[in-house]
Amino acid sequence: MVRVGLTYALGLMSLPNLLLAEPSKVSLDQGPSVAWQLIRNGEPYAINGAGGFTNLKLLRDLGGNTIRTWGVGQLGLTESGKLLLDECNELGLTALVGLWVNHPRHGHDYDDEAMLQAQRDRIRSAVQKYRDHPALLMWGLGNEMEGDGDDPRVWQELEVLARIIKEEDPEHPVCTVLAGSYNNKVAKMLEHYTSLDVLGINIYAGAETVPASLADQGWDRPYLLTEFGPVGHWEVPMTDWEAPLEPTSVEKSESYAAAHTVQMEAAPGRCLGTFCFIWGQKQETTATWFSMFLPTGEKTPVVDTMSRIWTGQEPTNRSPFVSSLRSDLREVVVAPSSLWQVSAEVLDPDGDPLDFEWQIVAETNDRKFGGDAESAPPTIPDCVMENHGSHAQIRVPSAPGPYRVFLYVRDGKGGGASGNFPFLVQ
Repeated sequence: MVRVGLTYALGLMSLPNLLLAEPSKVSLDQGPSVAWQLIRNGEPYAINGAGGFTNLKLLRDLGGNTIRTWGVGQLGLTESGKLLLDECNELGLTALVGLWVNHPRHGHDYDDEAMLQAQRDRIRSAVQKYRDHPALLMWGLGNEMEGDGDDPRVWQELEVLARIIKEEDPEHPVCTVLAGSYNNKVAKMLEHYTSLDVLGINIYAGAETVPASLADQGWDRPYLLTEFGPVGHWEVPMTDWEAPLEPTSVEKSESYAAAHTVQMEAAPGRCLGTFCFIWGQKQETTATWFSMFLPTGEKTPVVDTMSRIWTGQEPTNRSPFVSSLRSDLREVVVAPSSLWQVSAEVLDPDGDPLDFEWQIVAETNDRKFGGDAESAPPTIPDCVMENHGSHAQIRVPSAPGPYRVFLYVRDGKGGGASGNFPFLVQ
């Protein structure tokens, strides 16, 4: 019998879907031949996941089967005008549905009983509303709320929240996502939080350490790599003025492939799958650092990398990639309004003609911590004096300050790539 509340029936699904789709049933199986396996509606389910909630049809077409969200506010209307879970269901996708847990670093006091009760009520209400949707795969209870893992109050509250979820919905596992496994935080978690079914780990550099780190800290249940991608902006060399150096398209593709592969090879039967980050576009230090799509919507080479991992085949149209940007302007201090030459090494695997867009963009002055939302810095007009495709002449801004040269390359068929480097006007 389908359990349907009033808000669910009116706001979550269309009437045809309510009549035709039963709620999903998902469980974890520990058998003699496979250590752990996710079972969905009676069948084994291996996660080919992406963090994000856009480009869903392309995700399905390229071999993905699961999305990850961070809070129920992301379950609204998609770019197609449909509710997110409805569109997932129509495309045959499932969702790790995030339930946001408050962060102490955002000012939330875990000694504040009113805050705790409001959080419990909010999560209970969300579970009641979405528990019967057929696209629901698992609950994502919290994301990187633990800090260094030393505050037992956070773990204790997660235990309370996990029990609430299981009381309201025994048919879907609970996953909690941590920012890496450093500082022995998983062992600290296990002292207070025992109702967790699946552990999620967000990690960029060092993904190869995850299987051994979890085992060393006593985690013998299944886990997911819930965010992975290029080396983070906090993990790379910086200029003298502290501008981080973004990896190239080639380096990013190598990072995505390595992070996924090591989990599946080093931890078979423990890692249930991975979620690449981010299946969309996000301003974080730059507009392109973690973005698997350009700001104008084209897929980048890392999307092709994940498609090859998921399907074993090349996508129909392969994106171009930028392997290097060359200039004497790169990572140096220069005079205002001076002229410079820039060039790029670019390849399109399909031999498509390419469009080259060069830009000068101000360095962000809104850099945040932990993935918090940032405002995009401005593009400086009238700096590209000559554009000859893979090389150009640049006049740097007259105003002192840090900037970046950006190159966007597009193949006209939905594929694109980017590269950038910093410089300082002084």
